[in-house]
This record gives sequence, structure tokens and C-alpha cells, in this order.
Amino acid sequence: MSMPEYELVRSARKTLAVEITGDCRVVVRAPMRLSRERIENFVAEHEEWIAKHLDTQRKRKENHPQPTEAEREAYIRKAKEILPGKVAFYGGIMGLHPVGITITGAEKRFGSCSAKNRICFSWRLMAYPEEAVDYVVVHELAHIRHKDHSKAFYACVEEVLPDWRERRRLLRE
Repeated sequence: MSMPEYELVRSARKTLAVEITGDCRVVVRAPMRLSRERIENFVAEHEEWIAKHLDTQRKRKENHPQPTEAEREAYIRKAKEILPGKVAFYGGIMGLHPVGITITGAEKRFGSCSAKNRICFSWRLMAYPEEAVDYVVVHELAHIRHKDHSKAFYACVEEVLPDWRERRRLLRE
């Protein structure tokens, strides 16, 4: 294997880290004064990890290309049509109700729950199978009761979706 190409970003951090971006770039983050030799050794030590995760990210990009404007509008319409009903259905089962629902264009997360119990969903979720969508809805509803990813949080999710792990896996393909 040859040393992978990478972008070096130096900052006031104390540790070295490597990141594979959504557009398949390798970014190495390093402390200001760390030697180039130490950075290159770090990259060399992580060659296999970098290659594996670059491959995963490339496959993800192939499976989920950027939508056209028409697709984006269709996904937004579908999200507004489908998600409130799913939230009402699962919220009824769980006894958990958000103060509101917002549809966003978030690229890095499919859903979030604010401290005030407002749930946001990305319209990008509509590109995934219904089982995965249901998982995200239940996951965000569970955050109304548990603001973390504790055992109690996952027990709350599992009560409604015993197969949540398989459903979550669909989001990672």
C-alpha cells in the first residue's frame, strides 16, 4: 500500500485524528507544532483503517447520490406527508409527543430532538426504506424521555422496535 493522499489541518488541538469526509477526502487534524514525520507515521499506521473507510464512503456515495432539485422537492413533500402520521402513531404507542416537527435538509443526521422536545427530520431520510424511517421516528421520540443514548434510552426504543439494530443498519448502507 502507498501512503494515502491527505489534507493536513493544523490547529490548537492536542491530539492527532483522521477523518474521511462525505466527499471521500482524507483529512488529518494535527496539533500546530507536531512534526511532519510523526504525522506521516500516524497516517501510515492507519492505512488499513483509511482504505476501509474510504471504500465504505465511496459505496455510500454511489448508493445515495445527491438528489436532483425535482427529487429534493418530492422528498420534502413525502416527508411532510408521512412523518407527522408516523410520529403520531409511534408517539401514541410510547406515550411521548413532541411540541412540533420540522423538516430540514440536514446531511449528517436524519433526526434530532431539542431540549424543548421539538423533533427535526431530514427530508433525506425519505430515500431510505420504511423500516429505517420508523426507526428514526422511534429513536427521536425516545429522546423526549431520555436525552442521551443510555441503556434506558435503547430499552425504550427496543420496547417498540425489538429489531432496531437491523433497522439502524439500513441507514448505514
